[in-house]
Amino acid sequence: MGTFARKSLVNVFFALLVAAAGWGPACAGSLADAHAKTHAPKLSAGDRARLDDLERRTFEFFWKTTNPGNGLAPDHFPLREQPFASIAADGFALTAYGIGVERGYITRQQAIERVLTTLKFFADAPQGTSEDDDTGYRGFFYHFLDMRTGKRYGRWVELSTVDTTLLLGGVLFCQTYFDRDTAQEREIRQLADTIYRRVDWTWAQARPPLISMGWTPGGQFIPHDWTGYDEGMLIYILALGSPTHPVKPDAWKAWTDTYSRSWGTFQGQTYLAFAPLFGHQYSHAWVDFRGIQDDYMRGKGIDYFINSRRAALAHQAYAIANPHGFKGYGKNVWGLTASDGPGHFTWVHNGETVHFRGYSARGAGLSGSTFDDGTLAPTAALASIPFTPKRSLAVLDTLRKRYGKAIYREYGFTDAFNPSFAIKDAKPKHGDLIPGAGWVDDAYLGIDQGPILLMIENYRSGFVWRVMRRNPYIRRGLLRAGFRGGWLDKAAAH
Repeated sequence: MGTFARKSLVNVFFALLVAAAGWGPACAGSLADAHAKTHAPKLSAGDRARLDDLERRTFEFFWKTTNPGNGLAPDHFPLREQPFASIAADGFALTAYGIGVERGYITRQQAIERVLTTLKFFADAPQGTSEDDDTGYRGFFYHFLDMRTGKRYGRWVELSTVDTTLLLGGVLFCQTYFDRDTAQEREIRQLADTIYRRVDWTWAQARPPLISMGWTPGGQFIPHDWTGYDEGMLIYILALGSPTHPVKPDAWKAWTDTYSRSWGTFQGQTYLAFAPLFGHQYSHAWVDFRGIQDDYMRGKGIDYFINSRRAALAHQAYAIANPHGFKGYGKNVWGLTASDGPGHFTWVHNGETVHFRGYSARGAGLSGSTFDDGTLAPTAALASIPFTPKRSLAVLDTLRKRYGKAIYREYGFTDAFNPSFAIKDAKPKHGDLIPGAGWVDDAYLGIDQGPILLMIENYRSGFVWRVMRRNPYIRRGLLRAGFRGGWLDKAAAH
C-alpha cells in the first residue's frame, strides 16, 4: 500500500486536521494510518460467510442474466416489457468475470469465452449517425441497447459519455487481467485496445475543455457538461489516458475548478459532496485512490478515498438523525443512492408531505441536494465497504436478520425497499408490499449490483484495484491529471 513521503510536521498537521473532522482514533495520523484497515481484513466466521454468499449470488446475476449470444448485460432483471441492456452494466459484468475466476465460480476458459463474445460485439457493432440502426458513434455507445439486436434501444436514448466510460472500465480490466500468451488472451487484449483507442474524447468536448454528457443524432450534443464532483471523475481520467484522442490536462483543471460548490460540511463531515453515494463509488470500483492525490486533494490534505469515507459516514449520521422519521433508518441501516422506488405517490407523514418516486437519484448532502422518500438501496452501504468496513458489515448483517428473504433473494439483495411505504390501496407499478418490509422491489439493477460485487472484492483482496494499477492507460490518465504519490510513484520507480 502506497504512502506519501511527508515531513513529520506535515503528519502532525494532518493528524490535527482529521481529529478536527471527527474521524476518531482509527483514522488519525498519516494517510497510511487512514487506509491501514482497508488491507487484508480479518473477518469473523459470520462476516466471511455472509460476504461469500453475497458475492456468489451477485456474481450469478451477471453470469446468468447476460445474453450469451452477444454478451449484453440487462439494465434490470427480471426483464420488464421490451428488454434492454445497459452498457454500464456491461462494464461491471466484464469485471465480474475476472472475480468469478479468482473466486472459483467459473473457469478461466469460461470467462475467456464470455469476454471474447462481449468484446467482439462492441468492436464490430455499427457506428454511425443513424437514428435507429447503430450501436454507437465516434467510439462511444448508446446508454441502452436492445438486448437482442444490440442497436440503440429507442430515440430517447442518448450516446452516453459516462456509461461508455463505465463500459471501458470493464474493457480495460479485461485487457490487463487476461495477460497470458495464448491466442485467445492476445485477442482479448487486441479487442480491448481497439475499443478504447476508437473513442474520440476530443469530439465530445462540445464546450472545451469540459466533456459533454452526451449526444443524440436528432438533438446533437446535450447542453450540459460534466462539472461538479460525481462519477464523472473516471471520464476525465480515461479521456486523459487515451493514446489516440486525448484531451489536454486543462480538462482536469476545468473539471476540478467546478468543485467549489461541492466542498462543504454535512452531518459533521467536511468533504467534496455529491448527494447519492454512487458518485463516491463508481470511479473507485476500478481506480485505487488510496494514497494518491491531484492538486485539489493536495490542497485539502486528504485523498478521494478518504473523501468517500467521509461521504459514507455522513450518510450513516443522516440515517441516525432521521429528520423525516422514516421507518428502518438507523446506525445499522443507512445509505441513499440512485435506485428503483415504489412509484409516484403522495403521502402525508408526521405533518409532512412525502412525494414518493420510481427510479430516482436519492441522496443526502449539502443544502438543497437531498432527496429522500424513505427508499433504501442496499448497494449504497454495501458498496461503501472499503471506506467503512465495520459499518457496512453491520448493515449487511442487520438487513439479513431484519428483512431476510423479503429483500435477499436469488441474486442477492433486490435493488431497493421502502419500509415507510404503507399507502392504503396503493398499487405500485412493480415490486411487492410485504408486511414488516413495506414496498420491496422485485428487480435487480446491473449498475447497482456491480458496485456491490467489485467493492466487496476490493475490500477483501484489492483484486480489481491491483489489476487496474497495471493498466498503462489508467496510469497515464492519472499522471496527466496531476495525481502523484503512493502506488503511482512506486509504479514509476519500477
